[in-house]
Amino acid sequence: MRPSPEFAAAMARCPLVAILRGIRPDEIEGVADALVEAGFSMIEVPLNSPDPLTSIGRIATRYGDGVLIGAGTVLSVDQVHAVARAGGRLIVSPNTDRDVIAASAEAGLASLPGYFTPSEAFAAIAAGASGLKLFPAEGAAPALLRAQRAVLPADAAVLIVGGITPTGLVPWLEAGAQGFGLGSALYRPGDAAGLVGDRARAFIAALEVARPGA
Repeated sequence: MRPSPEFAAAMARCPLVAILRGIRPDEIEGVADALVEAGFSMIEVPLNSPDPLTSIGRIATRYGDGVLIGAGTVLSVDQVHAVARAGGRLIVSPNTDRDVIAASAEAGLASLPGYFTPSEAFAAIAAGASGLKLFPAEGAAPALLRAQRAVLPADAAVLIVGGITPTGLVPWLEAGAQGFGLGSALYRPGDAAGLVGDRARAFIAALEVARPGA
C-alpha cells in the first residue's frame, strides 16, 4: 500500500467519491459547486464521459488542492499520464491492472483500483495502490468484505462502489468499509446541479447518522 497524504486527507474530510459518469464540461462546474457545498471533497470523471480531460482540468483549476479530482475507468498507462497532464490527481479503475497502478504511484497520483477477490486486492497493494475499490458491490455482500478484512492490512482503505444508496451505508461500514463511490444514485447525465446537491446532502446526512461523532 502506497500512502497518499492527499487521499488520506480527502477521506478524513468526507469518504465519499462523486462519480460523474456522462457529465459534460459545460455542466461540470455547477455540479461540482453543488457537491462541494454539500461537503464532498473527491470527484471522479470517468474517461468514457464527453471530453473528460477538459472537465477534470476545469475542476483542478477551480478548486486546486481543495478537491481531489481525477478520472475513472482508467485502463492504460497512457491514460494515467493524460489525466495527470490535465490536472487530475486521482486514478480510479474498474480492474486491478498492475501497470496502471504502478504508473499512478510513480507519477505521485492516488491510485484506487477495482478489486473483487483477495488475490486482486493483494496484487493491487503490492503494485502501490493508495486504496481499494470493491466493485461491483451489487454482486457482493457486506459478509464478503467482513471476511476479507480479516486478512487485508489494517491500513488498507476499502471503498464500496456499485449500487450504493443512502440507506445502504450502515451494513458496509459495519463490515469494515472506509468509504463509498457514488454513481447513478448521485448523478445521472443531464441532472441539474440543484438535484445533485440535494442527493449529495442526503448521502452526507446518512453518513453522519451511520458514523456519529466521526
